[in-house]
Amino acid sequence: MPWLQRIRPYMMVSPSILIFTVFYIYPIFYMIYLSLHSWDFISPEKEFVGFGNFNDLFASKEFRQVLWNSLNYTLLTVSLTTALSLLLALWLNKKGWIYGFVQGAIFSPHIISLVSVSLVWMWLMDPQYGLLNWILQLFGLQKLEWLSNPKSSLLSLVIVAVWKGIGFNALVFIAGLQSIPKDVYEAADLDESNRWRTFYKITVPMLSPTLFFLIIINLIGSFQVFETIAIMTRGGPVNSTNTLVFYIFEYGFRFFKIGYASAAGVVLLIVVGLLTLLYFKLLSRKVHYR
Repeated sequence: MPWLQRIRPYMMVSPSILIFTVFYIYPIFYMIYLSLHSWDFISPEKEFVGFGNFNDLFASKEFRQVLWNSLNYTLLTVSLTTALSLLLALWLNKKGWIYGFVQGAIFSPHIISLVSVSLVWMWLMDPQYGLLNWILQLFGLQKLEWLSNPKSSLLSLVIVAVWKGIGFNALVFIAGLQSIPKDVYEAADLDESNRWRTFYKITVPMLSPTLFFLIIINLIGSFQVFETIAIMTRGGPVNSTNTLVFYIFEYGFRFFKIGYASAAGVVLLIVVGLLTLLYFKLLSRKVHYR
């Protein structure tokens, strides 16, 4: 039947569309609905408050600090992970068993659960018995209060995130480097191009799709950080490591202010959406697909 042939593609994708709608699209609209109401998660009635939750949200000094923490964490994590993994990929993009071994070693943190990673780094950063402070003392340096000092706590979480993510990013960069045609580098050698010029004029443009992909997934992932904060700092000390997702969790499932937490979730959705659109707008034209 001709009509059956026409609707067959839609029938094939309909299960995926249904699952996506139920578990992704519907929760977004329900969150927006809840953000306009006051609800304690227990009573059956939801009181309509309009934009009252958003007014309370932006009037809160705590929330403004949380938003600032999230932006700082994301900027530091994305920039450090991208830069260090690219340098590591340039070094590891060689043949030899030692390079293959190092690639496997640096990738292993990516497959370890964040709970395990957080517990290990809590021990490493312990102010009294931690390995990092022991190493600092070997060089005659003063001990650091990694997680208990507001000045260093957020940076400590960034170190954990970079350590966990650098291996995955490096392997993706290596795949991108190996896809660059060798004759392009041979032509650069014939033109007596130095290493920096070759890197800037050939490697970076040819790696631009890989860079574009990694930066956007790292950006979204950094805004969604939760496990390390919930286990290592609980948002402290003095709210210095509290980020948007943990803030939403606390107000939703600890203080049972579902409408307020939903409003914070809407803000998170808007911030990530705007940054993603801005990123695509500014950098998508600079991506060179081969």
